[in-house]
Amino acid sequence: MQGEAYDFIVTGAGSGLGRATAIELAGAGARIACLDVDVGGGEGTAAAIGDAAEFIRADVTSEAEVAAAVEWAGASLAGAVNCAGVGIAERTVGRDGPHALDSFARTIQINLIGTFNVIRLVAAALTEAAPGEDGERGVIVNTASIAAFDGQVGQAAYAASKGGVAALTLPVARDLARHGIRVMTIAPGLFDTPMLAALPEPAREALAEDIPFPSRLGNPAEYATLVRSIIENRMLNGEVIRLDGALRMRAK
Repeated sequence: MQGEAYDFIVTGAGSGLGRATAIELAGAGARIACLDVDVGGGEGTAAAIGDAAEFIRADVTSEAEVAAAVEWAGASLAGAVNCAGVGIAERTVGRDGPHALDSFARTIQINLIGTFNVIRLVAAALTEAAPGEDGERGVIVNTASIAAFDGQVGQAAYAASKGGVAALTLPVARDLARHGIRVMTIAPGLFDTPMLAALPEPAREALAEDIPFPSRLGNPAEYATLVRSIIENRMLNGEVIRLDGALRMRAK
């Protein structure tokens, strides 16, 4: 069953950067298909937006589930924002022995392969769209991390997964240029998302002190406004933008 002509698919829409992005784009007049495996969070985001959003439970690593979501979103689809991801902290060799291979593979599977799964399926659908101004058919925005460039102790899996997202940005943008589809990636620094919310306040304050300016955790709404700017500026293509307040992370 097809939906009611949704403009953007936002993965990881149940919380954090994905939720803020869904709300921002809906506020700009877009209809949003909110994808997440977290039913409560995804439904909560859709409810907060209202009639301009719908929740679809989909695992980004599943070809069938993402393909069904893309088909459901309808022919007016203009792009996707990839915010779904996981983070782990595990040393290559720790007190209990070598890094678990399963946890490394799971991080790559969700953060990197899941992102590419969404890219390829959304891009295939966008090639069927009528070209707009400058021949553009759509925009795909991905989420990497500054860990892709200055990964810390215990971030081998996370940094590798996000480094992969950063690295695929230019070749995929070049692949899709002939179809009029732009591809961009944002590499956020330390943002006030559920991943950091579990930390004690002193730990959060210590993290914020490392950020040159502004010396605070990023607000997910600031990520969302950058997504909107990317969508609106057609000369932005094939690039990774660091959104980090000039932070360069220490080794640990």
